[in-house]
Amino acid sequence: MPQSLDAVAIAESIRNGETSAREVVEAAIARIDKQDPQLNSVVATRFDEALAEVDAGLPDGPLRGVPVLVKDLNMDVAGLPSTRGSRLFADLLPDRDSELVARYKRAGMVVLGTTNSPEFGLNASTEPQLHGPTRNPRDHTRSPGGSSGGSGAAVAAGLVPVAHASDGGGSIRIPASMNGLFGLKPSRGRVTSAPHPSTLSGAASVHHAVTTTVRDSALLLDIASTRVPGTVIGVPSSAESFTALSAQPPPPLRIGLATSFTEGPETDPDVLSAVEAAAGLCESLGHTVVPVEAPWMPAEVSADTAPLMGVAFTAAVQDRLESLGRPLADDDLEPFTRLLFEHYSALPATTLVRALSAAQRIGWQVGAAFAQYDVLLTPTLAHRVPSLGLLDTTRPESIYEHASTFSAWTSVFNATGMPAMSVPLGTDRDGLPIGVQFAAELGEEGLLLSLAGQLEAAAPWQRTV
Repeated sequence: MPQSLDAVAIAESIRNGETSAREVVEAAIARIDKQDPQLNSVVATRFDEALAEVDAGLPDGPLRGVPVLVKDLNMDVAGLPSTRGSRLFADLLPDRDSELVARYKRAGMVVLGTTNSPEFGLNASTEPQLHGPTRNPRDHTRSPGGSSGGSGAAVAAGLVPVAHASDGGGSIRIPASMNGLFGLKPSRGRVTSAPHPSTLSGAASVHHAVTTTVRDSALLLDIASTRVPGTVIGVPSSAESFTALSAQPPPPLRIGLATSFTEGPETDPDVLSAVEAAAGLCESLGHTVVPVEAPWMPAEVSADTAPLMGVAFTAAVQDRLESLGRPLADDDLEPFTRLLFEHYSALPATTLVRALSAAQRIGWQVGAAFAQYDVLLTPTLAHRVPSLGLLDTTRPESIYEHASTFSAWTSVFNATGMPAMSVPLGTDRDGLPIGVQFAAELGEEGLLLSLAGQLEAAAPWQRTV
């Protein structure tokens, strides 16, 4: 079976009797065994358990027999280490699946293992000391992005057709851009984090997936997005399924095009060309594209809302130390993470209150653009795919120097909770992928998926390496 088949096509072939779930899963296992030693995208496996589940009979769900990998960050797979990319959590072994993993299994999917993540997801490149760096399948000297870099590399290499991912500052969209994948960050509250509550059930970080096709992302969102009763934050349910919406072209849209900041990193010329080409594609499809100024400043967003993630990870470290009954050891955390932990541990509780207030203020500021435009079109990343080692958490100065340039276009939509997607519509001078970002008002994932499906039909992209 070709590696380029997406999850929907694989499920159809199993359903039609053209292949079997066991053959599909065995082929995925063989690919991981053969290819992943060079990529280092998979950090734990459950191959025997997966084959036993297939032989026992899978649920007759929409993705029966489709193999999947789960990011090793705040998403548990029973029996596999839940390390969060950190030595402090290296021996934490959950005995139950997170709700999202359980939903994947109820849909008939077969979980093969977990994927690499930087420590606590606090890096735009996946290079944790615990597991070592993941390599971009298109160029092993380059980064696969972060923090869902393991998932991005695995899907781009065709190890599995789809993989779970999460996004707290761009961590779905950044690796989607660097690996040539489709990556949708859903609205705040759309996908559950149960049984792990986060600040107000997810102030910044959300879960979904990286995929090779729009329809796979839409179907996974249908599977994932049923509200868990009692969840304190949510968004309205869509009148139609996301799968149906992704197959319907949107009406003519008014699109605001932002390619630079009043104050912020400059956009690489290759990236600028890709975004402008995407704008031209949108116009050719009947949409109106209007140049606008980016309605936020990256430095302000970062300074005002960083505690949304910083306080959450600090609390996780404190809780872990309490459960272990010991103080923090010198080798528990990477140097950059240790600096952040000490910083946020010393801040008063009012810091979080001010960050939440800032997120709402920025939301109103960015939201004003959606009074005039249906969608915003921006770069996903200001720069091209970097080399491994540029973002090195053992040298905190390298993170402070470079990290903000990789989240300048993405993190604002984590602060506001708005959905945003990276669509692989360009390549740079070296032939490496460039993602283009589209964002919409809270709850408008259906609109983004509809537009993405139209763009994919008009300008199909290479699915795997």
